[in-house]
Amino acid sequence: MITYEKKEIFYFLIGFWLILGVECYSSGSYNLTVKTGGSVTIPCYYDGKYTHQKKYWFSEADKSSTYTNTTEENLSVIDHPDQNLFTVTMRNLQSTKHDGRYYCAVKVEGNVTVTYGLYLQVQSAPDVSVVNSSVSGHEGGDISVQCFYSSGYKNEVKQWCRYKDQSCYTVGRTNTSQNSSVQISDDGRGSFTVLMTGLRLTDSGWYYCSAGEALNPVQLTVNEAEPGTVSDKVNETGILNDNNETEDTVATQNNELLTVWLPALAALLLLLILISVFTWRWRRRHKQDKHQIRRRTSSITTDVIYSKAEDPEMYSIINYENPNDPNKDITYSTIDNFPVREAEKPPAGGAIYSIIYSTVAPH
Repeated sequence: MITYEKKEIFYFLIGFWLILGVECYSSGSYNLTVKTGGSVTIPCYYDGKYTHQKKYWFSEADKSSTYTNTTEENLSVIDHPDQNLFTVTMRNLQSTKHDGRYYCAVKVEGNVTVTYGLYLQVQSAPDVSVVNSSVSGHEGGDISVQCFYSSGYKNEVKQWCRYKDQSCYTVGRTNTSQNSSVQISDDGRGSFTVLMTGLRLTDSGWYYCSAGEALNPVQLTVNEAEPGTVSDKVNETGILNDNNETEDTVATQNNELLTVWLPALAALLLLLILISVFTWRWRRRHKQDKHQIRRRTSSITTDVIYSKAEDPEMYSIINYENPNDPNKDITYSTIDNFPVREAEKPPAGGAIYSIIYSTVAPH
């Protein structure tokens, strides 16, 4: 049994070097640096035709193989067939125990195929590191990743690469593809920043920051755009290309205007109506009062009737207009002494039977 395992490892190493010589040397070797006591997750991509094959993580240091869907205290190997990759998570890393070369491998009919290989080095101050090994954004939005490097890598080429197809973006160069773009800027003091804008769902996946041969992996997750956002509807020219989004925005603005201005306009209109009614009533009442005073003052008719010239008593009939009905009069009758003025005395030998005072109201 032991002999069989050693033989398998021997063939594995031979197969690895053969494949490495054809596929991996062209892109160089990768050094993954991790802080002492820390953890790291490594993606292992494979061809879709290997979905149902056995995959495992192989350590050259202790010649151990850990198959997918295995979870241990400090090691987990999980397959994600829907993404054509399996992930390896190593925890509580120590330099004396975990430094060495590792491989992602697939076993096909007894033969071993290496899909990815790297050298892991545990350091107190990693050559390349990131603050967060997992970032997320929304479709049409943007994300920013800051990558740190040690002074020894100051003059090395800084890149942001995608594991899946090994496509890389270099500092000082801008790559634009459809609606997404990648910009990398180096501050020259120990860090460079990766900015991805116009994110698409297909941008989800595993990437890594690298300075020279040193790297550190980062997982990017792009979620569907949130309802009501505008950023996911903007094309390369910055013009909205979704009529529904435009209509929703206009409708929202109209609702806000109605909510704020409609009550204010209604209150203003009501105030104007009240002022107009009050003014009209005041003017009408003032005019009526003035007219009534004039009519009452000028509508008194006095009829004085003497029975005889020597009779000092007077029978007086006073007519007032009824203010409630101009067509009806109120009549008051009184009998009283009436001081007759000289002009009103009857001539000698004659008699005054009536004296009528009347004043006609002005028209």
